[in-house]
Amino acid sequence: MKKKLAIVQSFYIPWKGYFDRINLADEVILYDDMQYVKRFWINRNRIKTAGGVIWLTVPVSVKGRFTQAIKDTQISDPAWTMRHWETIERSYGRAAHFQDFRELFKQLFLEYEDLTISKINFRFIAAICDLLGIKTQFSWSMDYPLVQGKTDRLVDLCLKRGAGIYISGPTAKEYLREELFKEAGIEVQYMDYSDYPEYDQLYPPFVHEVSILDLLFNTGMKAGKYLKSFSTNT
Repeated sequence: MKKKLAIVQSFYIPWKGYFDRINLADEVILYDDMQYVKRFWINRNRIKTAGGVIWLTVPVSVKGRFTQAIKDTQISDPAWTMRHWETIERSYGRAAHFQDFRELFKQLFLEYEDLTISKINFRFIAAICDLLGIKTQFSWSMDYPLVQGKTDRLVDLCLKRGAGIYISGPTAKEYLREELFKEAGIEVQYMDYSDYPEYDQLYPPFVHEVSILDLLFNTGMKAGKYLKSFSTNT
């Protein structure tokens, strides 16, 4: 069996597709040496509320336009944790399984010492993987020397980790130089985020593109039934 590797930036309490990608891989490298980008998923995500879909954004300090790495991006206002938790509790308090996870997520939000968005993101990602029973190994791009070139770097990381399959997001088709993977003997597989099943979600109409918190609070430990990887990753 060829080892499967995914290389992803850490996102803030990501959506279900992110966890499908993790679950399909044998190892995930968190690519937080990359540049922090404003108004992306690194420090924000969406939840459903009675008033519609809203953004939860973690406040961060940004110094300069093109020089700051995700791993170096610091939190600028520690009060964000209480604001986010109160919004989540208010929005999902009536969800069928909110009480199942209330104390865990309250602790994740309110009892932390991390000051970088990278570590905060991983705190949530690791806890949710544990809830879902995802056993994928994690490492960090900062653990390895990185070569130049967008695709060259990904190929080199695959080779360093002995991976024969690289699991990519679908938008990478626009820029990924697949010939470099082929020359290295590495197969590229792209995620397909279409045709996810719907579940009983508060506040219709149904929206897929929200934080996985929505899936957990509405379906509980049956969340795996609504993730594609649990039927394909054996």
